[in-house]
Amino acid sequence: MHSPRDPHDPCVRVRGAREHNLKGVDVDIPRDVLAVFTGVSGSGKSSLAFGTIYAEAQRRYFESVAPYARRLIHQVGAPKVGEITGLPPAVSLQQRRAAPTSRSSVGTVTTLSNSLRMLFSRAGEYPPGAERLDSDAFSPNTAAGACPECHGLGQVHDTTEELLVPDPSLSVREGAIAAWPGAWQGKNLRDILDALGHDVDRPWRELPARAREWILFTDEQPVVTVHPVRDADRIQRPYQGTYTSARRYVLKTFSDTRSASLRAKAERFLTSAPCPVCEGSRLRPEALAVTFGGRTIAELAALPLTDLAALPAGRTETARVLTEDLKSRIAPVVELGLGYLSLDRSTPTLSAGELQRLRLATQLRSGLFGVVYVLDEPSAGLHPADTEALLTVLGRLKAAGNSVFVVEHHLEVVRGADWLVDVGPGAGEHGGRVLYSGPPAELASVEESATAAFLFDESPGPARAVREPRGWLRVGPVTRHNLRAVTAEFPLGAFTAVTGVSGSGKSTLIGELTEELAGVDRLVRVDQKPIGRTPRSNLATYTGLFDVVRKLFAGTEEARTRGYGVGRFSFNVAGGRCETCQGEGFVSVELLFLPSTYAPCPDCGGARYNLGTLEVPYRGRNIAEVLALTVEAAAEFFAGVPAAARSLGTLLDVGLGYLRLGQPATELSGGEAQRIKLASELQRGRRGHTLYLLDEPTTGLHPADVEVLMDRLHGLVDAGHTVVVVEHDMTVVAGADWVIDLGPGGGDRGGRIVAAGTPERVARAKGSATAPFLARVIP
Repeated sequence: MHSPRDPHDPCVRVRGAREHNLKGVDVDIPRDVLAVFTGVSGSGKSSLAFGTIYAEAQRRYFESVAPYARRLIHQVGAPKVGEITGLPPAVSLQQRRAAPTSRSSVGTVTTLSNSLRMLFSRAGEYPPGAERLDSDAFSPNTAAGACPECHGLGQVHDTTEELLVPDPSLSVREGAIAAWPGAWQGKNLRDILDALGHDVDRPWRELPARAREWILFTDEQPVVTVHPVRDADRIQRPYQGTYTSARRYVLKTFSDTRSASLRAKAERFLTSAPCPVCEGSRLRPEALAVTFGGRTIAELAALPLTDLAALPAGRTETARVLTEDLKSRIAPVVELGLGYLSLDRSTPTLSAGELQRLRLATQLRSGLFGVVYVLDEPSAGLHPADTEALLTVLGRLKAAGNSVFVVEHHLEVVRGADWLVDVGPGAGEHGGRVLYSGPPAELASVEESATAAFLFDESPGPARAVREPRGWLRVGPVTRHNLRAVTAEFPLGAFTAVTGVSGSGKSTLIGELTEELAGVDRLVRVDQKPIGRTPRSNLATYTGLFDVVRKLFAGTEEARTRGYGVGRFSFNVAGGRCETCQGEGFVSVELLFLPSTYAPCPDCGGARYNLGTLEVPYRGRNIAEVLALTVEAAAEFFAGVPAAARSLGTLLDVGLGYLRLGQPATELSGGEAQRIKLASELQRGRRGHTLYLLDEPTTGLHPADVEVLMDRLHGLVDAGHTVVVVEHDMTVVAGADWVIDLGPGGGDRGGRIVAAGTPERVARAKGSATAPFLARVIP
């Protein structure tokens, strides 16, 4: 018998966990097992696995580092837990993506690029008389390797008069140059042009061609004295203004700005083309002159990993050793169903699930043991055919002497666990308790568990009558990415599921559905991109609910007495907000040697507002307390306010009752962000037939929550709309009216329609990777 403080204790023992909605949780989890944390969305399983167990392991690591770093780390705070014993060091693999960068790729994430570069440096075939290059010379992300023309990006950007001036009937003063900034910056540039002697009141098309060319494209930056027109109410003195051409302004904004919105605006005025010097390869000519097996490094980096794994070993011992090392590193990536990816595939084009599996494959090569791996839904975006491979990989991590703790909803992964920790029974305030901790088979006796009802009942769901289409949307022939002259038909007034293994071309195909197609009155694309990248963006601001709440507070007697208007209750402007954190509620803590993180503001404690604002109550709660309400609690609190009730009702309809109104965007998963977007769309008034496109809407959802969401989506179809989803959940596919199955494999082995028709018909299709799994759940 081991005491709780025994260093050889075989269990991680948690006592008194109170993070987020956890209610003083006590639980013992064996080490050296695959332990899966289950429960409905918002039940508290991530708060236990990540917010408590991993956060405590991270805090202990921080405690062991230098005192200066420790001082910074103390600002982040410790998890709310009484005690955790038997806890080894931990590694976290979550689905949060960093800010996208075009320089990050599959090769850099997995470090496979390093191996390939080393192969070319040490064993490449060099031209006669050429100097041997260091491995850095084969990287587009270093000065030694990057093409000097495009700086290693592979693309060059430019612009045209048609893009910069979309309406040539306007004058410069009327805003003909659409690419210029608005407000005072745009006025400043127009005034400078006027001072330089150009006619800013004449229609653009009537200006001399030479003047138009200079205004838009000159690299000159003349300085001139500007005499602004005087307004009656203020005196404006002359000033020295520097002219910047429209092309120069757009290119500088696109390359230098940190604002996503400004960058997106600038991009609208740019053309993009492969670099004429490196032809898109991103490398210097010296690096491209070196080959291995008759191919350049750029050609090998563009191959699917399954093809790269077939690379011949070469003639020398060095080549053989380096090739074998590269192949051994590729193997776990292919095993996890990602063999269709190429090393040069840009990170921002990957899903969160793909990114996490790439990191998981990299960990297999790390050789760590005695570690707790904490994973966040590694099955996200995974076709059922690849689930077995995922379990094999997780088993290998465990066999190497590690503990694997997984937050997961996929029932096949849950069934493959050695130990289950089921949290619930409901979400938010109705959850936060450990209902069961033990071997999977014994969960069947726990009546409160929402997981048990699905885990042990494998019978097909009720049959749904297939709807008759009102018409058809025809797409194609499409030749893009791995699609080759594909033509598809989508039924109108029906629910269509697009299926296939990862990389088969599903997202590419539905990306061809646009408002230009005949039969589409209105299109709503609901993706999993974040609703914001800082804590300032949250559920209430995104849905417009916050505008309603601020008006309610501004209308109280206390607010009117103090002279507080609606702006006082915004945390985005000065006045009512806490100025220490500028209304974010958090301050960014730079950890120097680790990614920066957020900590509660030391002055307002995360409330976002100053004391004066917090002294104004609405029905007994201040603004910070209202933002802390869950959607479910807020629906009750604002039951008598129709404008608020409508927003909250749609959030409840899509299964988000557990989220807090002020929950920062940085804490939301991709699936949650997608459902918030869907709820925002649903609360708007109906405007004729709408085509809804959703990419894996069940990601991050417990089977019980999937049922709620599907009822809502089928309700849209019953109301006369069309819904198209990309989906891996076979229960969702079985309930569709029409299925389009792509494949048969991923990458070059996919890109064609294997089967199309009703679920019953697709379930019988030969050569379909989806068919056998769909057949199991067809009623």
